[in-house]
Order: sequence, then structure tokens, then C-alpha cells
Amino acid sequence: MATNRSLKAVGPAAAADVAPPGEQDFFGPPQLIEGEDPVAYQAFLSHVTAAVQPKNAIEGFLLRDVVDLTWEAVRLRRLKASRLRTLARETVNEMFEPSLGYAAAIELSQRWARREPSALKKVTRYLAGSGLTVDSVMAQTLASNLDDFERFDRLLASAEARRNSALHEIDRHRTEFGAALRAAADRIEDAEFTDVEPLDSVKLSAA
Repeated sequence: MATNRSLKAVGPAAAADVAPPGEQDFFGPPQLIEGEDPVAYQAFLSHVTAAVQPKNAIEGFLLRDVVDLTWEAVRLRRLKASRLRTLARETVNEMFEPSLGYAAAIELSQRWARREPSALKKVTRYLAGSGLTVDSVMAQTLASNLDDFERFDRLLASAEARRNSALHEIDRHRTEFGAALRAAADRIEDAEFTDVEPLDSVKLSAA
């Protein structure tokens, strides 16, 4: 019971309660990158812990794997989207450089990336004049950098596969433990209720 309670995080102030002292030292602080919110990580860890209710240290280790790998998958999706936005800005810059010149095209693409209304309208009008849309920009950007995005997808698939494997291990651990517990209970029950020859029949046989 003490292990259960110590594995339940309730927020960043209770980080020491996520796992027993030895486990907490083993994991160390969460491996976050610049811009990621440790409060959000601890809240996510708390929610998953409450849902899974780890019963022992093994399940606690597996649960931390699930949390970290899920966080990694979300991070990869976010970075992939950020990379696409950055490259799309470069595509817009290349489109306008011949007519505006290098400096003006850079300024317009940066304002477009910041979602400034006047820049959005100007780019949209230019695209419409060629029968294109912003989706055309994103499609061109993706096609020109397909290797980059395929690497993101492979990393994402790997993180999700490892997370699913950790979840499977928790299920398997609980199933095997439950089966062993049932088998032990059956053996005890069989030993307790083994038929014993009635005393009267024993006396009659002796006579």
C-alpha cells in the first residue's frame, strides 16, 4: 500500500511522491527540452499514474516508460509541425524574391509566418492569381523536404511502438501475477477440501 501511494504524483510540488526514493533517484528529473513545461509533464504523469494504479516497482518503471514515450511522441508531432511551418516560410520567401527582391521577400515571409493580417492577405492574393492556395505552399514544402518528414514519421512510429510494448508488459505482468495467484489459491483449496475416509468406515474395515 505504501508503494501505491508513493507512486501517485499530484503535481510538481509532489515530485518526490511519484516513486519511492530509490526509484526517484534512478529515473532522475524528466528529460525535457527547451520550451517544455515541467508542470504539464508532472500533471500528465499524475493522470496516467491515477489511471494505471501501479501495484509495485516493476509496474512503476513500466509506467514511467509509457509516460516518457508518450511525451516523446507528442514532442515529435509538435516539432514536425514546427519544422513544416519554418520550411513553408522559406517557400513563401522563394516565391516572392524574384518580384520583391531578397530583403523585402524575407520581411514578407516573416510577417506571413507571424500571421500578420496584411501579409496573409498579400500572400493569399498572389496565390489566388496563380490558381493556388496556402495548401499548395504546404504541399510544395512537404514534397521538397520529404526525407525530413519521413525521418520524423519513423521516429514517431518507434516511440509509439515502444510505448505500446510497455503497456503490453504491464498487462502481461498483471495477467501472469493473477494466474499465479489463482493457481496458488486453487492448490490451497484442493488441499483443504480433500476427501477423507469417514471414521466409521475405518472402524468397520478394521473389524
